[in-house]
Amino acid sequence: MEEAYKTINDFEREPVPKEVRKGWLPMATVWFAIGIDLSGMLLGAQLGAGIPFVEALLAVAVGSLFLGVLGAICANIGAATGLSTTMISNFVFGAAGAKVISVIISISMIGWFGVQAGFFAENTVSVVEHLTGWALPLPVVAFVGGLLMMTTAFAFRWFEKLTNWTSPLLVVLILAALVLAFTQRDASAVLAPVEAKFSFGVAVSLVVGIYVLGTILSPDISRWAKSKKDAMIAAFLGFFFGNSFMVVIAVLLSKLLNTEDLAQVFILLGLSLPALIVLTFSQWTTNTNNLYSASLSMSVLIPKAKRPVLTLVMGIAASALAFIGIFDHFITFLSLMTMLIAPVGGVYAAEYYVVDKQKFSFQALHSRKLIGRSLAVWLVTSLFCWLTTPAPDGLGLLVFTTIPALDGFIVAFVLQALIGKAVFARKNR
Repeated sequence: MEEAYKTINDFEREPVPKEVRKGWLPMATVWFAIGIDLSGMLLGAQLGAGIPFVEALLAVAVGSLFLGVLGAICANIGAATGLSTTMISNFVFGAAGAKVISVIISISMIGWFGVQAGFFAENTVSVVEHLTGWALPLPVVAFVGGLLMMTTAFAFRWFEKLTNWTSPLLVVLILAALVLAFTQRDASAVLAPVEAKFSFGVAVSLVVGIYVLGTILSPDISRWAKSKKDAMIAAFLGFFFGNSFMVVIAVLLSKLLNTEDLAQVFILLGLSLPALIVLTFSQWTTNTNNLYSASLSMSVLIPKAKRPVLTLVMGIAASALAFIGIFDHFITFLSLMTMLIAPVGGVYAAEYYVVDKQKFSFQALHSRKLIGRSLAVWLVTSLFCWLTTPAPDGLGLLVFTTIPALDGFIVAFVLQALIGKAVFARKNR
């Protein structure tokens, strides 16, 4: 048993050794695969139906550019330290504060796993019913799908092997759908006028909001990079192209086929079976990352537990959440987690880039039990996010950037930088 554990050791509580780190290309492939998910296609379908084509493309480009930059900023810290997001939070919040953050990140990723498994089940049930006439029970499909998806989350290297062959397959199948759509439908439909359902600014906000938490958790992957340069290049390319690819394809398909129903898009093209493959593996790679981040975070809270065991327990719990229908409340869930997690990125980024980069040393990891100023900034900024999040999930009393997750990152970064520099200067007088 011990030997088996060593073969999937993911260095969850220590820096990833230099000799096993990866170049920018395999890292970018992982992030690209994470971006190829059902959420991106759902968003693209909504953009296609709710905003003119040129504006939709521009919104995707602007939003993805921001995600690429933010992902590179956070990924750089992961490569520099070789540590996960939760371990990095030890430098900023102290050992006790990091445990609070690890619980929140774990709950967020488990919940999001359940949401994604639910989305997968809805589309699978729709496609299977079209192909066979069988009406599969949605909760059971969600639960079984969740159990299957957790199998590659036990180690980054297993995840990388999955993405190495699934990502090219997904790209080929999606591009095939696009070619068929242009062949079977009138291409002029792409530029047909639509009744605008939201503004350009809201469209950009949606593009950023759906993936911004992934950028903040990017050290979980970038700690495997050979160099900071590799990490930043991979994160930028992965988030920019991985995010935009799926959304743009979905925009085109939505406009050509005049529907927001994702399963219906493939059914209309006669691609029901390939669609089942696409939706299965796109959710598989995305949910692997969700559970991977959750287990890394929980390993900080329960250091004596082996991560494979944590992964198994959390995977079953996440699948159970899918079974009881957490995906029916995913907007509320995602809004709550955004309020709590987005400020974490701003706090650790400000501490690293502005306040004291030297403290991010593994030898000094547990030198402080609790760093009150960081915890205070996180709490205040989470409250600020609650004020800027539209009702009913937030109070909607303030407007800053119109993107609650971005609000949290920016405000936390500024407050942490100002307070941290003031404290640091006082100590060095």
